[in-house]
Amino acid sequence: MKLSTNLQRLHNRTTYNIWIAVFFLIVLGVGGLIYLATQQIDYVWRWYRVPSYFVYKADIQIVAEIEGEVSAITEEEGDAYTIRITNDDGTAESYHAAADSEIFVSEGDMIYPGDTLAVFQRWKPGIMLQGLWMTLKVSLYAIFLGILIGLIGGIARMSSNPALKWTAIAYVELIRGSPLLVQIFIWYFVLGTLVNTMLSSRGFSQISPLWSGVAALAFFTGAYVTEIVRAGIQSIHKGQIEASRSLGMSYGQSMRYVVLPQAMRRILPPLAGQFISLIKDSSLLGIIAVRELTKATREVITTSLQPFELYFTCALLYLLLTFTLSMAVQYMERRMSL
Repeated sequence: MKLSTNLQRLHNRTTYNIWIAVFFLIVLGVGGLIYLATQQIDYVWRWYRVPSYFVYKADIQIVAEIEGEVSAITEEEGDAYTIRITNDDGTAESYHAAADSEIFVSEGDMIYPGDTLAVFQRWKPGIMLQGLWMTLKVSLYAIFLGILIGLIGGIARMSSNPALKWTAIAYVELIRGSPLLVQIFIWYFVLGTLVNTMLSSRGFSQISPLWSGVAALAFFTGAYVTEIVRAGIQSIHKGQIEASRSLGMSYGQSMRYVVLPQAMRRILPPLAGQFISLIKDSSLLGIIAVRELTKATREVITTSLQPFELYFTCALLYLLLTFTLSMAVQYMERRMSL
């Protein structure tokens, strides 16, 4: 009996290892097909260029603003330089250059406005890193607002007040029944234009396209979160609500202290799926001039002509964001189940 059990375990382990090998063969096969396809069109891979689209060394120029003569170039503490320019009427102006600067002037040189005095290099975020940060920022804002809208909508959806309930139902059906792309257009070209017109007429600054995109994503996500919250509330036995009400709790207290804490544990997995979809849906905001990750990738491709490397990189970055969110939600599930 024991020998039979050991043989069964060995067989299961061998089968498991075989299927792992099959998985890696599939991955290698897909990679090989992509490589062969690029060879057919004489594509040259240039992965070494990709890091420069995330961070790069930018030349920072120190430019003169007045006309005059370089009266002194002194070295300060930390090996920094101070370039002093004095004009004909005795007015002097000092310019500070970093320690690693390349100085282009000498004492006694005549300087005119716009002349370059020194140049130094500093690390700057590239367009891909800026796009990644914009995607992360938009997603976090929209997730926070979507949760807030969904909680309010879910509670209203369960309310006995017909005005609240029907408003929540109309909101959910309207949002879920129309494409997100159309909603983004409405928020930007219709609502955004109206709001900016009113703000401009009163002397206020206009709202950037970023917030139109955040609002569109938040209200779109909020509709789905509303239904998720409703399902979570309905999954809690009515007896618990009745028991809490019999103890003297109000409806709001019953929801806050009894129902919602339990419902949150149950709705975390579908919420994670919805928020992962939100991160990917943020790629649509490029149509309203929000330079998120996908738009940044397209802009780089138009100048570098490296579509394969950059689209693969873009996909991996989205995978990194969604996988991180998935792991965070799983961690929260474990913590809340203790």
